Amino acid sequence: MLLPQPLVHGRLVSRYKRFFADLILDDGQEITAHCPNPGAMLGLKAPGLGAWASWSDDPKRKLAYTLQMVEHGNSLVGINTLLPNKLVAEALAADRIPELSGYATIKPEVKYAEASRVDFLLTHPDRPPCWLEVNNCPPNYNVLERLWLEVKNCHFSRTKGLAEFPDCKAERSTRHLGDLAAQVAQGDRAAVLFVVQREDCDEFSACPDLDPAFAKALGQAADAGVEVLIYACEMKTDAVKLSRKIAWRR
Repeated sequence: MLLPQPLVHGRLVSRYKRFFADLILDDGQEITAHCPNPGAMLGLKAPGLGAWASWSDDPKRKLAYTLQMVEHGNSLVGINTLLPNKLVAEALAADRIPELSGYATIKPEVKYAEASRVDFLLTHPDRPPCWLEVNNCPPNYNVLERLWLEVKNCHFSRTKGLAEFPDCKAERSTRHLGDLAAQVAQGDRAAVLFVVQREDCDEFSACPDLDPAFAKALGQAADAGVEVLIYACEMKTDAVKLSRKIAWRR
C-alpha cells in the first residue's frame, strides 16, 4: 500500500489527548499532527523519537499533517490504526494470504453477532475438496460459504523480537473473539489476523499483564476453532505491505 508522499521527518515532542502529536521537523518547523491511534502507544511516544508524517492539502482538514510512523530502535513502526484493514483488503484482493485464499467474494464491515461488525466476510459457494487437504481440515469440516475475519493492529513490543497485543485494555477486541467463536460453533470458519506494523519481530504474544481478559479470550477462541494469524509488515517511508507470517508464542 502506497503512503501519501512525500513523508516529512522530524522528532516527536509530545503525543497528547490521544489524537494529537507535536513534532519538530528536520527543517526546524514545529507542527501539530493528527495521531490516528486511540491506544496507549507504549514505548512509541517518548519525546525525541524520530517520526514520519504525511501532509494533505485538503482544506476541510483541521490538521494538515498525520503521524504515520515512529522510529524505534532500528525499525520503523506504523502507528496508524487505520492502515491494517486497508493492507489486508489489498492482500486479500491480490490473494497474498495463503490461509485466506480462494474466496469468491470479500465484503468489509458486515454486521454480525449482537452488536458487532466483522472487518471482512469472505464467501464462496463451492470450496474445492483439495482445499480441505491443504489446510488439514477434519472430515466434517463445513466447506461452504463463509469465513469471518477480524483484523487487529499491533505495534507494541517490550522484548526484542516479540510483538505484543494489546498495549492497554481491549474490551472491544475481547468481545470480538467471543463473536468469532460463536460463528465457528455455527459451522463457519472464523479468524483473527494481527497485523504487526514493524519488521523487527519474529513472534507474537498476548499481554496477560496488561489485559488478562483478552489473553484468556484469545486462548479460548483458538481452542474453540478460531484461527489465529499473525503477519508482519515490510515498512518503508513510501509504502507498507504484509510481508511474512510470524509465530504465536501462546
